[in-house]
Amino acid sequence: MLRDSAPAVVLTDASAPAPLHVSGIPFVDLRADQALLATGPTTTIRTEDVGLTARNLAYVIYTSGSSGRPKGVANEHLAVVNQLLWAQRTWKLASHESVLQRMSFSFDVSVREILWPLMTGARLVLASHNRHGDPDYLVPTMRRERITTAHFASSTLQLLLAHPELENCSELTRVIAGGERLAPEVARRLRERLPAATLYHMYGPTETTVGAIAWRCGPEDTLARIPIGRPIANTQAYVLDAEGEPVAVRVAGELYIGGAGVARGYLDRPALTTERFVADPFGATPGGRLYRTGDLARWRDDGALEFLGRADEQVKVRGFRIEPGEVEARLREHPAVREAAVVAREDATGDTRLMAYVAGPSRTDGPALRQHLQERLPAHMVPSVFVVVDALPLTSSGKVDRRALPEPDDRAAGHDHEAPVGATEQALALLWSELLGIANVGRRDHFFEIGGHSLLATRLAVRIKHDFAVDVAIRDIFDKPVLSALAEKLIDAQLAQFDPTELACLNRAMPDSE
Repeated sequence: MLRDSAPAVVLTDASAPAPLHVSGIPFVDLRADQALLATGPTTTIRTEDVGLTARNLAYVIYTSGSSGRPKGVANEHLAVVNQLLWAQRTWKLASHESVLQRMSFSFDVSVREILWPLMTGARLVLASHNRHGDPDYLVPTMRRERITTAHFASSTLQLLLAHPELENCSELTRVIAGGERLAPEVARRLRERLPAATLYHMYGPTETTVGAIAWRCGPEDTLARIPIGRPIANTQAYVLDAEGEPVAVRVAGELYIGGAGVARGYLDRPALTTERFVADPFGATPGGRLYRTGDLARWRDDGALEFLGRADEQVKVRGFRIEPGEVEARLREHPAVREAAVVAREDATGDTRLMAYVAGPSRTDGPALRQHLQERLPAHMVPSVFVVVDALPLTSSGKVDRRALPEPDDRAAGHDHEAPVGATEQALALLWSELLGIANVGRRDHFFEIGGHSLLATRLAVRIKHDFAVDVAIRDIFDKPVLSALAEKLIDAQLAQFDPTELACLNRAMPDSE
């Protein structure tokens, strides 16, 4: 990304790993170089003096690329301002309100989270980066900071709805969900637990600037499929067939988006820009373009759009858009891998997981491949399951037959099964089995090597608090991912809750035979 964008400067701090430093790009340490940063401009710069307009570049955000090279989406100021003005006209954020900022800066929803409250004079509350998905942190934070508006991926919202103290967030009046399909059950539970809050469902690829289509959920949306909604201001949506012609209501087609939010294109990728950003044959604006989303959709009778899934191989896992080809390209860089195929499949729990199938000149295992990818890809792009096969199945045309890829075994740990020892390990193993949808969890199993991920780690922490009556931070699960080690930490935490004098009395009361 640094080589691709060639920035004038990189702002960092001492925690940045050395491999990030790219030759020729200056790094400014926000702590060590404070004197440099304190030197302000000597003159006031006016946009009209330097020729800046609404069509200037506002930011570049990178998304997964099928060739193995991430692609930078270039969005203009006009598109950002249109998004912010629509949000304010629709939701009317007042200056006394507070907005929680919890999305990663690499996710474009953070643009609206940050700029919208600052534009309106409302209060912006920054969530801790390490705990932005932890309900035990988010719920008391929203209550204490009197948060009125918050954005969540649908899966994170499900976790919040399981928190016993969510009703204490009584000032939360706007909940905005997006990034993945919104289940009616989530809408129903939110209406039950926070009746004063209104739920909004939003849809918008990075290439259309944060959000392009929106829906205000009502009581009827707790019973049936929730639509993604209708286009926001100055935005058009079309559902087209393979010939580029509009389809009838209730007929599926590919979703195209036009209007003020459409990005400039992909940074320094003219061929890819031409492929995905096409001329708008329906609009009246000269030079107008449509973005081909690759998503299947259909119009409802009431004029709302329903999302039906992907039309190409791109997948969504926990709200993140992932090009399997990028993960496959990184896998093929491993010396033991000749062929690789990556697919997304639902497991027994209904959770979508990324699964990698590899074949090569020499045998390898899941832990080695996981380590290889963790050094090259963000966490959400590292598959949960690795399956080593002799060769990938092919179609008659010589392409990988993804439908013929075998179902993975329950186990991917790479070692012999060793049964849990003791009541705590056994109880924890049953909990892992339920969350991961696999049987026979062993004491040497690694949570993240048998299908776990950060969202499941959050669910695990919530369940541990409920089932074991001890507080365990998500960080503890990452630090102690092996079942026996985590069980030992739970035992230590349980013992720490006892008064030392009570333990002494308990020991004296025990018969010698015990």
